[in-house]
Amino acid sequence: MLRYVLFDLDETLYPKESGLMREISRRMSRFMEERLGLEPDLVSQLRRQYYQHYGTTMRGLMIHHGVAPEEFLAYVHDIPLEEYLGPDGALDAALRKIELEKVIFTNASAEHARRVLGVLGVARHFGRIIDIRALGYVGKPNPEAYRRALDILGAEGRECLIVDDNLRNLAPAKELGMVTVLVGSETGEGADFAIAQVAEIGQVVRRLIGGESG
Repeated sequence: MLRYVLFDLDETLYPKESGLMREISRRMSRFMEERLGLEPDLVSQLRRQYYQHYGTTMRGLMIHHGVAPEEFLAYVHDIPLEEYLGPDGALDAALRKIELEKVIFTNASAEHARRVLGVLGVARHFGRIIDIRALGYVGKPNPEAYRRALDILGAEGRECLIVDDNLRNLAPAKELGMVTVLVGSETGEGADFAIAQVAEIGQVVRRLIGGESG
């Protein structure tokens, strides 16, 4: 029986077209250039390499450059969110109708998550945020991140539905028995469901809950 809906944060709860994640990515590169003294071409190369091997730029910087994760997180999230996001009434209405516990599961910090939720006007729907700090700075798609999230919730995979804009982040969840929903695409091989925008998640939940009760 489903008990939890785990939502990714960036580019899942808001559209990619907002440009917020592009700005976060730009600040990641600037951090590497300014704080580590790396040339832009090398920054691009290392970021691709770290994303491929570790799932996040930050994890690679921690391992290979001794970067303090809290310094990195504070720097890359120092952005005026109101310039990119605003209240989302459709999302608020969709979340209000979902009776399962709703949890943020993100590679970002809890502080960033709370700010995003506040600007979107949906913070009241989320009682828990499982952030990169709670995950021991081991983020998605590392399978350990999902196991830690389940431990935090005291849940089994089959009790969770996970919503993410990145198909790569859904594969480990599926391996653990979670129901997977891809946001931002009509198709996604490997995802149980694919929806164009996150506000459609209520339709998926109703379909699943209806199937359970039937």
